[in-house]
Amino acid sequence: MSTKDNQSPQIGNFIYHLYFDGCSKGNPGKAGAGAVIYNNDGEEIWHTSVYVGDYISNNYAEYAGLIIGLEKADELNIKNLIVRGDSELIICQMNGKYKCSSRNLISLHSKAKEIERRIDNVNYAHILRHLNRRADELANQAMEK
Repeated sequence: MSTKDNQSPQIGNFIYHLYFDGCSKGNPGKAGAGAVIYNNDGEEIWHTSVYVGDYISNNYAEYAGLIIGLEKADELNIKNLIVRGDSELIICQMNGKYKCSSRNLISLHSKAKEIERRIDNVNYAHILRHLNRRADELANQAMEK
């Protein structure tokens, strides 16, 4: 796992952006997760790359990236967060558009919602994969270790 921490971000009315991703080679297979947080000026203030496991689904790895990022945002006392990911399933489940009914994902979804409640304002947005390059890079780095 590699982590980068810069100075503590300013809080208040600033809006931060969390990008997350997960990948699994073989689905299920070796999996990694990545997350990155940018400040209001678009500067990367934190990132991580985490190996998730050997027989993990892609959706599980995606949730791992989201949870790790939300935990860090909470730790940094970020109050306004826009979460962006290329997994339509995860974004729609977090927005309440889709119900989370997979037994493998219910506990992860619940954990993400629990962390979300500790942050004042969280909005989720689905983005195309090419707009999620940094988080994708981090997830792949973790999986390849």
